[in-house]
Amino acid sequence: MEPVRTCLGCRQRAPRPSLVRVVARDGRVAVDAAARLPGRGAWLHPDPGCVEQAIRRRAFGRALRATDLGTANLLADIIATQTSRKG
Repeated sequence: MEPVRTCLGCRQRAPRPSLVRVVARDGRVAVDAAARLPGRGAWLHPDPGCVEQAIRRRAFGRALRATDLGTANLLADIIATQTSRKG
């Protein structure tokens, strides 16, 4: 049975391989492509709508238990991660 995680943006449950893990690194939200970085992680769909919704709801700070996290370039990082996974 595959592990199931909840997306930070849309709050829908989905299988782990269909989501992207993010962590707090050096004061910003960073994509954890291998899902192996230490610390608290959060999961979201690699969809611009989910990323925008999570930013709008300020879900990253709550999920990662950190304040003043930078989310600039997060969407581009997620898209780059998904592209490298496929190819």
